Amino acid sequence: MNSKWNGQFSCFDLVACPADKKSDHVRAVVEAGGIEIGGSDFVVMAGPCAVESEKQLLQTAEAVAKAGARILRGGAYKPRSSPYSFQGLGVEGLKILRRARQLTGLAIVTEVMSEEDVELIAEYADIMQVGTRSMENYALLEALGSCGRPVLLKRGMTATLEELLRSAQIIAMAGNPKIILCERGIRTFETATRNTLDIAAVPVLKTVSHLPVIVDPSHAAGVRALVPVLARAAAVVGADGLIVEVHPFPEEALSDGDQSLTFHEFRSMMDDLEPYLDLQQRSRQLRPQLLAVGGVD
Repeated sequence: MNSKWNGQFSCFDLVACPADKKSDHVRAVVEAGGIEIGGSDFVVMAGPCAVESEKQLLQTAEAVAKAGARILRGGAYKPRSSPYSFQGLGVEGLKILRRARQLTGLAIVTEVMSEEDVELIAEYADIMQVGTRSMENYALLEALGSCGRPVLLKRGMTATLEELLRSAQIIAMAGNPKIILCERGIRTFETATRNTLDIAAVPVLKTVSHLPVIVDPSHAAGVRALVPVLARAAAVVGADGLIVEVHPFPEEALSDGDQSLTFHEFRSMMDDLEPYLDLQQRSRQLRPQLLAVGGVD
């Protein structure tokens, strides 16, 4: 660990890397639905922001699976900034997600908003997602410690990396070490995009923590055309995967249509990622050799 961060992150003993340089190559691999996140594969989670209907979700599940996604995302419960916006289908949405898993074999990641819903959602989900607004909902984080499912922890829109790891530490202290960190953009003064993707957060987190780190380019951009570009950037800096919003008809989406990719756009993004993932793989293979000869600080 860089000496600059030794004291800052060392208190998060369950989620931080030891300061000993020899531990650089030791990383946690989180298994969910038979899929390993943080291992040798770049894992893409894709699907609509919200489950709107069975037809919409099953069409999307089939399309993203065919394009190479391994995990289906979809919100059954939606934390919306407006009380007049679509709030999700609730339990019916969870049942549709389960149906999609049965038909496609995709694992399921969906958001949990309240500690009261943890037990119910854990019956349907392979990964429990903590959204940006819930990153500091400590009652929820503690309840997820005993849920028996991996947790995808999204960085709060105004949170520092230290605060993100503090939340991860709470989940781990409550008994659940299976945590995936997610950089999804932070709120800054810039208004050209929905948020500002902190791309440096990925290598920093992978230096100070042993947990897998993925990127959400959809919420970072808020603009459909930028999602593939930010996805490539995530691959280049060593992210373990992506979570991307995809919808059959984004212009008709009940939530986040402006940042959702069409099926064709998602396929193109996946194809375009291949050379960047090849580069990432070669870099991972080379790193242990460089460490052995002292070529990497």
